[in-house]
Amino acid sequence: MDVQDYPFAQELITDSQGQILKVVINFQDYERIIEAIEDEGLYRAMKEVKDETPLSLEQALAELEQE
Repeated sequence: MDVQDYPFAQELITDSQGQILKVVINFQDYERIIEAIEDEGLYRAMKEVKDETPLSLEQALAELEQE
């Protein structure tokens, strides 16, 4: 296992058998990865409700009160 084989990795921390335990990455790369994951989640949520009829503010508040 070589650090060059892993995108974003600056350092690999392994156990005595050579299994990767931790990966050190640049904080800005970490933020970009988190943003990409959040964007994917938002995309999936939007896709899931694309055929639903939007609620008015009053209807949405009423739905929230029922929960």
